[in-house]
Amino acid sequence: MDWRLLAATFGTIFLAELGDKTQLATLSFAASGRSFWSVFLGSAFALILTSLIASLVGSGLSRVVPARYISIAAGVLFIVIGVLVLVRNLR
Repeated sequence: MDWRLLAATFGTIFLAELGDKTQLATLSFAASGRSFWSVFLGSAFALILTSLIASLVGSGLSRVVPARYISIAAGVLFIVIGVLVLVRNLR
């Protein structure tokens, strides 16, 4: 187990998730006041599953495409999504 990588991944994902739409959706479900544990477990399992999928795809993709190109593509994708969101909200 690479503890430094684990800590870096945890810190990065934790900070990235603070205040994002996934957290706000979870907050909204929890605000209904029906069942804290159902909301907590549902959101936790969803995040675990999406992280598993991303890890599997990233691991498989890295066997075919160099990590540098994957990072560049991810950065470009973030910029494109950001521009699309910005343009949509400026209309």
